[in-house]
Amino acid sequence: MNRRQFVSTIAAAGAVVATQPAAFAASPKLLDARGNKIRLGMDNFAVRAFGWKGRELVDYAASQNLDTLFVTDLPSLGTMTDDGAKELRKYAADKGVEIQLGSWSICPTSKSFKKDWGTAEEHLATGIRLSRAVGSPIFRAVLGSRDDRRTPGGIEARIADTVAVLKSQRSLAIDSGIKIAIENHAGDMTAVELVGLVEAAGKDYVGVNLDSGNALWTLEDPTASLEILGPYTIATSLRDSAVWETEKGAKVQWTAFGEGGVVDWQDYFKRFGAMCPGVAVNIETIGGFQVEFPYLEKGFWEAFPKKPAAEFAQFVALAHRGKAVAGFDAGSKDKQRGELERSIAYLRDVIGLGVRS
Repeated sequence: MNRRQFVSTIAAAGAVVATQPAAFAASPKLLDARGNKIRLGMDNFAVRAFGWKGRELVDYAASQNLDTLFVTDLPSLGTMTDDGAKELRKYAADKGVEIQLGSWSICPTSKSFKKDWGTAEEHLATGIRLSRAVGSPIFRAVLGSRDDRRTPGGIEARIADTVAVLKSQRSLAIDSGIKIAIENHAGDMTAVELVGLVEAAGKDYVGVNLDSGNALWTLEDPTASLEILGPYTIATSLRDSAVWETEKGAKVQWTAFGEGGVVDWQDYFKRFGAMCPGVAVNIETIGGFQVEFPYLEKGFWEAFPKKPAAEFAQFVALAHRGKAVAGFDAGSKDKQRGELERSIAYLRDVIGLGVRS
């Protein structure tokens, strides 16, 4: 994409937002436990259809007056060299944007593991190296997905394998000043299971990348998940969700912030500010598609043999009061951009997040 094409795209983004309802009346800035404003940013996956990399992503984040840009896949960084990452770091800093970095599965036995970056250990080492060069204080990684809950040994075995990989790079992470942020990703681990992984690996260099939408994929209330993961959270990829009852159980569809209807975000971010001071709120909207969780059907609970009844009851309560929403083309550029920018407006103007205006 050349400069003229990029400028045209940004102009189109403005046109999309202009078609949305009138802007919210701005709320006072929400402060965290340290008395600081809570930074607001974006996860590049929210606008993945554009294929933006490096400076293009920085330019877009800056155009939205965001404080952080979370690049959660290595190719989107646009470089694999330290010099290239350092140059991008300076480019972003000049625009007032901090880059945070992440990648994919580091569990060698996960169904989600890819050999794109060598072994799991090599993948993690590469992420740590590039994080240091680009100025990211964290490197986000994942175990896998909900499919791993039904693999031999269950999720416990996959957690053990991931912990072993993390420990292999402990010295490199600590020497580099980088903390590894493991996400509750795509239904792989519950909040309690993820805390167990962090404790087993070591809190001195491992923490949590908190994902509010993924909490529902493990049949958890996002606010209850925050209460468990908050003390371990060092990064975020957040979004709103709709959940409603079906004949088989419940369906979940991720939405723009303020459009899901089941989470009290005012309360959520007050708790977030109290529990996670200094941690940026990065928006990762992934709307359009629906996933059903048929917990009324035989065999479903084989994936969750230890699910606490009280935790499940909280999820059922959300589904009971939730309302169905319409699906749409998840790959649409306009839809992706619209959901992200409506979320930015909601979190900035209604909740009071963000350092920049």
